[in-house]
Amino acid sequence: MVEKVYSTRCGNIHYWINTNGECQDKQLVFLPGLTADHRLFDMQIECFEGKYPVFVWDAPAHATSYPFDMDFSLADKATWLNEILVENGFDKPVIIGQSMGGYLGQMFMQLFPNKAVGFVSIDSAPLQKQYFTGIELWLLHRMTPVYRYYPWKTLLRQGTNGVATSEYGRALMKEFMMTYDGDQERYSRLAGGGYRILVEAVEEELPYEINCPAMLICGTKDMAGSTKRYNRAWHARTGLPLHWIEGAGHNANTDKPDEINRLIEEFLETA
Repeated sequence: MVEKVYSTRCGNIHYWINTNGECQDKQLVFLPGLTADHRLFDMQIECFEGKYPVFVWDAPAHATSYPFDMDFSLADKATWLNEILVENGFDKPVIIGQSMGGYLGQMFMQLFPNKAVGFVSIDSAPLQKQYFTGIELWLLHRMTPVYRYYPWKTLLRQGTNGVATSEYGRALMKEFMMTYDGDQERYSRLAGGGYRILVEAVEEELPYEINCPAMLICGTKDMAGSTKRYNRAWHARTGLPLHWIEGAGHNANTDKPDEINRLIEEFLETA
């Protein structure tokens, strides 16, 4: 993997890419969730690098992609992602997004229809407003002060134990969160800002149609908000295949990497 930097009006985005691979008919684009960084997909990169061209980034304002002005939308993120992919010749991307990365993938497909040749959602949810309750939308607008005034040690404990069930997954999430240790204000602006751009995208009430082969993945022990409820409803309304990962939490790809990699590999063979 080669680290590169892409400049935007808000700051620089750091990403890692390898354009080589035995199979050049698809390129794998890994998009980490909110507050996680590119290391979230280490086990997937290890599995697929050399087989397919692969890409992963530190999302805007995350980890090395900082300092970064938080004055951007989910559509801005999708546009920057597209510009990076075009610049590197990724013309047949398979979007593999965990949590917020899955929302970003849906915005990417909304703005650039028929460009993605596959979509894998890992512990994410649909962007259509019909899936959300009124109180959920209300809360998503108001998350920054919650993170700002929550005791950091409690936030650190709940943020690590609450998203993963495996020792590896929890240790990795703690590493992500320790990036912001001593600067809770930065963490609160990052997390709260992420939820803000999410709810703003939901309230735009765009179609967010998935016009390519797609697969939903969710951990049976995913306790992040209403993720399991969203996935049940997403599957029921669209017929998209849904795979439950037994014993995995919200970061299912770190809790059960071998199982996730197998599902992705099978998906790529048929997509």
